[in-house]
Amino acid sequence: MFDRSADQELFEETTRRFLEAEAPLSKARALAGTKSGFEPEYWQRGAELGWTSLVVPTDAGGGSVSEDPIADLVLLAHQFGLHAAPGPLSPTNLAAAALGRWGGTAHREALDGLLAGTRIISWAWSEPGRSDRLGTVRLDARRDGSSVVLNGSKGPVEAGAEATDLLVVAKEGSGFSQYLVPRDTPGLSVTRLQSLDLTRRFAQLDLEDVRVPADAVVGEPGGAEDAVAWLGDLAIVIQVAEMVGCMSWAFNTTVEWAFNRYSFGRPLASYQEIKHRFADMKTWLEGSYGIVAEAAAAFQAGSSQREELVSAAKYFVARYGAELVQDCVQIHGGIGVTFDHDLHLFLRRITTGVPLYGSPVEHAARVGRIMQITQGESR
Repeated sequence: MFDRSADQELFEETTRRFLEAEAPLSKARALAGTKSGFEPEYWQRGAELGWTSLVVPTDAGGGSVSEDPIADLVLLAHQFGLHAAPGPLSPTNLAAAALGRWGGTAHREALDGLLAGTRIISWAWSEPGRSDRLGTVRLDARRDGSSVVLNGSKGPVEAGAEATDLLVVAKEGSGFSQYLVPRDTPGLSVTRLQSLDLTRRFAQLDLEDVRVPADAVVGEPGGAEDAVAWLGDLAIVIQVAEMVGCMSWAFNTTVEWAFNRYSFGRPLASYQEIKHRFADMKTWLEGSYGIVAEAAAAFQAGSSQREELVSAAKYFVARYGAELVQDCVQIHGGIGVTFDHDLHLFLRRITTGVPLYGSPVEHAARVGRIMQITQGESR
């Protein structure tokens, strides 16, 4: 489990009780057929608890529970995973972090609405087609007088169709820029995508001569490479913390099932093969907790190992998280593959997360490149 201060324990307990009351697993099933996958009132109440403000500087209206806002956000994401909770946790926190750190006065109204939970702003980084999910950006930003013209596509973008605004990452000159684009801007078309996760919604954005004012830029035009890299790693930290929560629910539920389920007069958990499988699964789970905690600590400290540890965390959790939950399904037997059992809700969430923001293979390659550069510099 993650280490916690007294304030963090209170925050986590408050979140847990709120999610148990307002977002039970029966609610996830009820929301499966809705367009947004979450209720606006529920999200606004979550924002009042601090769900969208943890990594926003205090002078921009934000505030964390402790002096370690990344750890606070990890604890929140972990609870979302434990409950398979609905709501655009990742995209709104990424947009809030960007607007709070690099936004100007032109973005203050949008940020205030985001922090209050009355606006949904999604961070549009990934692009469709034959590109990796580690930051390949082809969407073009071109200056035209006092305006900027955007052309290209983004996707999958979480909550892209539900968002009031999109924070779009674009290629501008030899660098990156980020532009806040209202959902109803002419030339912006949004196509809903099918999602395996019952409460998460994704969309593809197609921008054709989308014109926005020059002050829509968040940060320095053509100079947002470091900001985009920082946000990309934050997206992964949120994601893996949530996946660990899914793993924990699946493992604990399956252990309880195995002790209560009898086979040939003995508890299923008493069989040696099952014991060995549980031992492997427990090792994967504890390893996931450890590597996510290390990645979050490096992120908070601004360590030079941030990218390496974040990618290592994504590789490990995505590699073993999916296998752990699949094992849980198998140990449950026939009931584990039914829609009536809740296991599939967590399997869907983990499976959806595996390729987003970089697959395990892409992150393993990223770690290899970093290590190669590090070793070359040390010679």
